[in-house]
Amino acid sequence: MAMREDIVPTAKILIVDDQEANIRLLERLLQDRGFRNVRSTTDPRDVVPLCEDMEPDLILLDLHMGGMDGFEVLRAIRPATNGFYLPILVLTADITPEAKQRALSMGAKDFVTKPFDLLEVQLRIENLIETRYLHRELRDRNLNLEERVAERTQELEEARFEIVERLARATEYRDDDTHQHMQRVGCTSGLLAKTLGLAGGLSELISRAAPLHDVGKIGVPDGVLLKPGKLTAKEFDLIKTHTAIGAAILSGSPSPLLQVAEEIASTHHERWDGTGYAGLAGEVIPLTGRIVAVADAFDAMTHDRPYRKAVSFEAAAQEIDGLSGQQFDPMVVEAFRSLDTKELV
Repeated sequence: MAMREDIVPTAKILIVDDQEANIRLLERLLQDRGFRNVRSTTDPRDVVPLCEDMEPDLILLDLHMGGMDGFEVLRAIRPATNGFYLPILVLTADITPEAKQRALSMGAKDFVTKPFDLLEVQLRIENLIETRYLHRELRDRNLNLEERVAERTQELEEARFEIVERLARATEYRDDDTHQHMQRVGCTSGLLAKTLGLAGGLSELISRAAPLHDVGKIGVPDGVLLKPGKLTAKEFDLIKTHTAIGAAILSGSPSPLLQVAEEIASTHHERWDGTGYAGLAGEVIPLTGRIVAVADAFDAMTHDRPYRKAVSFEAAAQEIDGLSGQQFDPMVVEAFRSLDTKELV
């Protein structure tokens, strides 16, 4: 099969030979064939810088040169290929099996014996260049495919989050006149996560997952959820089921976002001293749950609820501080103290 002619003008070829005569001969051959991007050197020590500069599609390499032989060149340029297919055509008078085996093991793709037949050299060059371009096209297609898969995965993740977020918003319409509780908790949780030094990706994940903390309230009867007075023990038991319901709604997803949201929904009512809904204590409680516990409590205290009027930011902050080591993780409380209250509005 003939070589694609559109490849010839763009292909980049590097010639490495310590004999000027051999270089001139190969340059004329390549020029007559139409190759224009050809560079050469008689000093093998220049090969690595030249590779980094021109990113050749093919190297024509002599094996036996003074100062640094072809085997050393093969070893030196291997890291510069970045694992990508770079064909190397060895031009040598050494026809011993040992030389060929050694060169092949070090990355050479083909051999031509000196003195060489010009037509044979041309055909081998064309075959290797063609193969190089096929590898490049395959790599580019794979990269494009990976980008499209990543984009599609992100779209699916966003769609998954939007569906559950809308469910949480529908739940919130039942007991939050502002309809902003989940956004505020998400924002405060993200700020706490950053203050605690969590990696940016995890902080963002917590910020986006925290608004789903109360999604389980969809399973709590209105008469209990919206009751203005004190709850009975039985009613409080019903309220407590919203953590398990929320975790069940969010469970089983491969999405990291929903996995974090499930963890938060399940544990945001645990207490540092172990007297929370499920009795988890201290660092057994996931950090995500400990963070949202503070954010949720602060927002609940500073906004009107059916059973309680809002208190000032300062009063809420003092109460959280007073519950450090009892209801809340002292480390999270300390991070909360450092936040600017303007950021929590």
